[in-house]
Amino acid sequence: MSHLADKRVVVTGGASFLGKHVVRKLQEMGCKDLFVPRSAQYDLTRMEDVVRMYEDARPEIVIHLAAKVSGIGYIKDRPGEFFYDNLVMGTQTMEQGRRCGVEKFVAIITVCAYPKHAPIPFREEDLWSGYPEETNAPYGLAKKMLIVQAQAYRHQYGFNAVCLLPANLYGPGSNFDPSFSHVVPAVIRKCIEAKEEGHDYIEVWGSGNASREFLYVEDCAEAVVLASERYNGPEPINVGSGQEVTIQQVAEAIAGLTGYRGRIRWDPTKPEGELRRCLDTSKAEIEFGFKARTPLELGLENTIGWYLEQRAQGLPCGHAT
Repeated sequence: MSHLADKRVVVTGGASFLGKHVVRKLQEMGCKDLFVPRSAQYDLTRMEDVVRMYEDARPEIVIHLAAKVSGIGYIKDRPGEFFYDNLVMGTQTMEQGRRCGVEKFVAIITVCAYPKHAPIPFREEDLWSGYPEETNAPYGLAKKMLIVQAQAYRHQYGFNAVCLLPANLYGPGSNFDPSFSHVVPAVIRKCIEAKEEGHDYIEVWGSGNASREFLYVEDCAEAVVLASERYNGPEPINVGSGQEVTIQQVAEAIAGLTGYRGRIRWDPTKPEGELRRCLDTSKAEIEFGFKARTPLELGLENTIGWYLEQRAQGLPCGHAT
């Protein structure tokens, strides 16, 4: 049995896309004293709510997944919101954890924290070698400050805070709302609707040449739990699949898996973010034994199947907060 099973664990963002999978894995490991604060009751941008959450939960372990996230277009239009909300949520939640003497604080950062021109694959040592891609910079830098805070608190207070940098996530539970969705759910929805409505093309943002590394959400949840159990180091750790694919390759794979036979029309006037993203994931395997297990095609099949099932049952295709 995991030593986490006997701990009082708070998972902020535990009702989110990644959070639901992390909570499920913790429950499968025998964790019984789990607390998932919901945004309607605890607004983590308000320090009084953060204090009340700690008073109510009395956690020994905090896994901080809560974040304001969205697709590239939404972030581009609201950079101030994404900077402020993510910065304040993270800073206040870690600070109150320190004050309350929690044993361990696990913070989820973002691949958007990497410099725009970092060498491929991204290595943790290159995190500070330049400025992030401009569209995602407010979000990426806000989350990146958690690394600074964690290392400063470790140095001054002996506070055990660790940071993980996951690749782009996808999988069952993704947000398929076109106003907020990332590329995988967005293209899945477009292909399925175009097929049903008889359209002969779909439109996808960018040129299709940009590359990404996609990590299946259940694999990421496993990494978070493993790091919560086993990793206590000061350095941030990449979490990914180690596989770089272009957006065009992903879109074509989704079209094939959904049975969509029309054209994919690219719109290069729309933002596509950083040109390349791929992580060096060797440290995660060395430090806490994580290696992604889900091939991209299988993950896409599972995601498509989940979306079709949700639609058939008239259920929402997104996540709560």
